[in-house]
Amino acid sequence: MLGAIKTVGVYVEDQAKAIDFYVEVLGFEVRRRMQMGADAEWVEVAPPGAETCLVIYPRALMPDWAERKSSLVFYCPDVRDTVETLGERGVTIAMEPGDLPWGTFAAIEDPDGNWLGLTDQEIAYAS
Repeated sequence: MLGAIKTVGVYVEDQAKAIDFYVEVLGFEVRRRMQMGADAEWVEVAPPGAETCLVIYPRALMPDWAERKSSLVFYCPDVRDTVETLGERGVTIAMEPGDLPWGTFAAIEDPDGNWLGLTDQEIAYAS
């Protein structure tokens, strides 16, 4: 009945700045961009090859954005190397890589303070 996750909303103060972060710094690609009224756009970004997109959604259009914060975790095969590379690009490291029972985990921050988790735990697929 349900398929893959299509989008996850990330609520941002400055939409253009957030798009630049995800595209230029993290290497995501813009998958969809449509006008959403006079002051904003619907913008979906995703890592190359990913099924799920992030919607970079202006906080101004969502009065209860603070209660709707996302919890996002991305798979990456080498968390430590990824954190080092992103740190060199000026990305804020919210949590240094650490070993947990299920794998290595770290977290980075986007310009709006949203934490993005990074793990080397394999993605689980339905059998």
